[in-house]
Amino acid sequence: MADIYPTRLERRADGGLLIEWSDGQRREYSVVQLRNECPCATCREKRSAPPSLFTVLKPQEAQPLTLVGMKPVGHYAYSIEFSDGHDTGIFTFERLRELGQPAE
Repeated sequence: MADIYPTRLERRADGGLLIEWSDGQRREYSVVQLRNECPCATCREKRSAPPSLFTVLKPQEAQPLTLVGMKPVGHYAYSIEFSDGHDTGIFTFERLRELGQPAE
């Protein structure tokens, strides 16, 4: 897997993300899927916690979710910033390959 890396990133008209990989594979990602799969410790903890009956949202969390930006982390991952203010997850290339759907 270390030899497979993104060669092109494209923001789709629907707000999603398209990644083209060095082996020719193309995968599409929805913003919601990426946000729900954030690998940071806080998000992992929230996913494993019992569901809450009452959740208070910050103003930015009540808005439609979008990708604000992506920054490379070394030669192995991207840090993704979301419109709800969250930006601490580091998505390894390996994890990104597991997510999304094949694009046509």
